[in-house]
Amino acid sequence: MNLTPDPETTTQFTDSYSPSRTRRILNSFGVDPAVNFLSRRTFLLGSGIVFASYLLYEVNALKVVHYTVSVRNLPPSFRNFTILHLSDLHQKRFGTCQSRLLATINRHRYDIIALTGDLINRLRPQGEPALELVAGLRPKPMFFVNGNNEWSATRRYGFRLTDPLAAAGVTVLNNEAVPLQQNDRHIWIAGVDDSIHGKANLPLTLSKTADGAPIILLSHSSNPFTKSTKAGVDLLLTGHTHGGQIRIPFLGALWTPEAGLFPRWDYGLYREGDTTMIVNGGLGESIIPIRFNIPPEIVLVTLTPLKGNRAA
Repeated sequence: MNLTPDPETTTQFTDSYSPSRTRRILNSFGVDPAVNFLSRRTFLLGSGIVFASYLLYEVNALKVVHYTVSVRNLPPSFRNFTILHLSDLHQKRFGTCQSRLLATINRHRYDIIALTGDLINRLRPQGEPALELVAGLRPKPMFFVNGNNEWSATRRYGFRLTDPLAAAGVTVLNNEAVPLQQNDRHIWIAGVDDSIHGKANLPLTLSKTADGAPIILLSHSSNPFTKSTKAGVDLLLTGHTHGGQIRIPFLGALWTPEAGLFPRWDYGLYREGDTTMIVNGGLGESIIPIRFNIPPEIVLVTLTPLKGNRAA
């Protein structure tokens, strides 16, 4: 059997799809192939530039998020008390000496400052960006708990961010709680050490808080949430997830560290029983320096009395 293609058939096949024939067909519809191709290429290039510009804008933008949380037995002197919550700076800078970040923060009123870890990167840790931020904030009580990056930096390099923070007047909470007084009444500011490295001890942290006063708990991750609801914590402030860094509209974060795909507690406000948890989207990034649909954020949490509960 002769398997050699028939030259005439091959010619007809080639001619039927030849560039000249295609051009004639497109021209009959008033389409110039050269211009059409250029338009597609220009569109794709333009779309890529716009998307890249958006990513660059979003990773350097700043969003201020306000929450109002009702708290049981809140003393009258703490009504409308506002907590500035910052997390996951990852030694990022927003202007010289954090000027842009500080200008945005200090346009708002706040009574205390909660820093929930990962102010540095575990690789090549540098404390200056975090210390610049601390130095530029208003002189308010400031509390800090370690994140996984602080512990990793200590383990790998012996770098301890807690030492310069304490020297700057920041209260470092390592599985402990302190009363915050106002007009002879108090609330508890508690902080657990990093649960990702197995350092958290919630029972020890709350061991002195059984007087009925409200408990504000700081934790780098949301791991203690379920136990906190059973332990009587009123408000849990956390970070760690960066909101996923990439958030799909109507779906949320695709992935976060430890929690994996489609995490349960990735960002925002959650309630379980009488406990409210706020997961801060953070200021910096890890691994890949991009953000999509979740710009860096500053969180302000205002406390109000829970209706139907008298003050402690």
